[in-house]
Amino acid sequence: MKKFQIPRLPAFLLAFLVLSSITLPALAIEPIKISRDDVALDLSKAVQIYRNKGSNFQVSTAPGVDGVVRRIEVEAKGPKSSGDWAVFALANTTDQQLDRLIVAPHFRLVGSGIIWPDLGSNRITAITPSEGFALDRQPSPDSDVFLVTLNPNSVVTFVAELASPKLPQIYLWDPGAYKDTVNSYTLYHGIVIGIAGLLALFLTILFVVKGTSLFPATAALAWAVLAYICIDFGFLSKILAVAPGNEQIWRAGSEVALAGTLLVFLFTYLNLNRWHGHFSYGVFAWIVALAAIAGISVYDPAIAAGLARISLAATAVIGIGLIGYFSFRAYDRAIMLIPSWLMLLVWLVGTWLTIEGKLNNDIVQPALDGGLILIVLLIGFTVMQHALAGGGVHQGLFSDLERQALAISGSGDLVWDWDVPRDRVVTKPDIAPLLGLPAGSLHGAARTWLPVLHGEDRDAFRTTLDVVLEHRRGKVTQDFRLRGADGHYHWYTLRARPVIGSDGEIIRCVGTLVDMTEHKKAEERLLHDAVHDNLTGLPNRELFLNRLEAMIAIAKTEENVRPTVFVIDIDRFKHVNESLGMSAGDTMLLTVARRLHRLLKPRDSLSRFTGDQFALMLLSEQDPGSVAGVADAIRQAVRTPITFAKREIVLTASIGLIGWTASQSSAEDMLKDAELAMQQAKRFGGDRIEPFRPAFRSVGSDRLQLESDLRRAIERHEIKLAYQPIVRLEDRSVAGFEALLRWE
Repeated sequence: MKKFQIPRLPAFLLAFLVLSSITLPALAIEPIKISRDDVALDLSKAVQIYRNKGSNFQVSTAPGVDGVVRRIEVEAKGPKSSGDWAVFALANTTDQQLDRLIVAPHFRLVGSGIIWPDLGSNRITAITPSEGFALDRQPSPDSDVFLVTLNPNSVVTFVAELASPKLPQIYLWDPGAYKDTVNSYTLYHGIVIGIAGLLALFLTILFVVKGTSLFPATAALAWAVLAYICIDFGFLSKILAVAPGNEQIWRAGSEVALAGTLLVFLFTYLNLNRWHGHFSYGVFAWIVALAAIAGISVYDPAIAAGLARISLAATAVIGIGLIGYFSFRAYDRAIMLIPSWLMLLVWLVGTWLTIEGKLNNDIVQPALDGGLILIVLLIGFTVMQHALAGGGVHQGLFSDLERQALAISGSGDLVWDWDVPRDRVVTKPDIAPLLGLPAGSLHGAARTWLPVLHGEDRDAFRTTLDVVLEHRRGKVTQDFRLRGADGHYHWYTLRARPVIGSDGEIIRCVGTLVDMTEHKKAEERLLHDAVHDNLTGLPNRELFLNRLEAMIAIAKTEENVRPTVFVIDIDRFKHVNESLGMSAGDTMLLTVARRLHRLLKPRDSLSRFTGDQFALMLLSEQDPGSVAGVADAIRQAVRTPITFAKREIVLTASIGLIGWTASQSSAEDMLKDAELAMQQAKRFGGDRIEPFRPAFRSVGSDRLQLESDLRRAIERHEIKLAYQPIVRLEDRSVAGFEALLRWE
């Protein structure tokens, strides 16, 4: 049997043809079947993209009705072809001719990205079908729209020349349905833009009226949102001549403006410069950076928009932290901004899901634009609420009555209102709970206040109200004490004026009630410190003299009152301070003061004059022997050793005393005599008790006179120097000389 052999080269060609016939149908495009009821079809997933294929592109068509796959070549129509092509196929399965629109929007937020986002551009330069003529472009400012006619039972492959590297979406629309959809969106866009414009205009007018920095920041945010929405809705091209390709610059600029105005609003509304100067520096640097990004948008809109989106998200995150912190500190502005900022965070989350492609539908983009308007609207309401609730600080916006009401509310004082015809006193807020009494227990007739008034203040309170009612003029100004539920008294100051009716009678008496308890306590502390020693708490010299003067006045009329004054001076106390320190000296003075205070009886008084000098007024003893016993007890109290730092320190005192006699004219003279006696005790060596004697008064004056005479004698050369020999008696020799000064 003879074998049949195929030549090697023809066999290879045959194999290639067989493989080609097998693989060509696999590489062919799968057509999308269209029926008459299909209103809108998303072709995005059915489109095949070919990159860098040059200006002439060859591709195999989808199998026709006869199953034949053909190959077509398309030449670029644009002057600057990118070399990117998109291919898809449509199959009309009906027996009728179908007209459809192929729509590719210029910008789509879905899947645009955060870093280097796709800001939109022309997507398709031209579309060439596998049969027939090139498709006609339909006029549209924000999409590439082409009209296609599909014959009955036909399969057509379309080759689209791409004007940009990305083709986010391509739709096949029924012309009537597309027109209705565009009209619906146009109506929605008009409503949203109208609301945004009115809001921005209203906030601008409010800024002109109010003039505070809060309102221009809010108005700027509203205008930035309006600009962003106008660009997103394609409204800007209707009022401005936007050159082709400049839409990206405008869109990036609007996003930078949105990020910047939101930052300025947050800084201004929370008044961050009041809390710390570093906030001002940080925000200023941030705004400068955004201004630089705005300049970058002219050259690279994508990177500028990406940085603006990051800035917007950072502002929102930092803002929620600041709002939470200040709300915890009860800052009312921060509390009022919480709902608006939470809505902003929800909007940002939705926007992030959209630009990452996780939310993918046709209504999410206009819904986000509408949500942005709602956020600004809520922020505007918050600002207006703040203006109406707390904006009265601006001069001229409130009447005098409103300003006075705000002043009283801000001061925290109570309003005291006495309805005279009904004899009913009311306080706002109620004073009774502040005193620990049942609420409303002091709301009633004026006499209901008398039981809680201090006994010394009742007559004055009653008399003051009667005088005002009688004279029908004047004002009430009175300090009084009210007893609380715990028995303690609280000081209050009442300042009120009568309100005269048309008949000339008093119809009300209205004023304020101020709690002065702490003020009175402070006054008492100041008065106490003014007449008491800070270290020991004992009365000082002024208070001691005042008490002694009072006792002398009593002694002149009552024989059983005979005060005795002791002046006690610690000997060599300066040496104690120098050797042990001032703190040790203070400790010893406190110890001496406590010991002396234990010697006192109810009528006696102890005082500290200077650093180491005390004075004691004795009224409990009049017998000379008893007085001497008290003096010795004082001396022994000072001499008792004091233990300090494991050492025993023994102090002594020089004590001068004087008893009152009818010849004593004043407390000052009596105290001076006691001090003279104390000084005499020091001259005798200290640790001594010295009663006053009249001769002590001349000691000081005689010494002064002697010093004066000696000075004059020296000037007049009345003092002569003489030498007197000293002779030994046993041998009559001169042992030395004695120098003498003789006053001649």
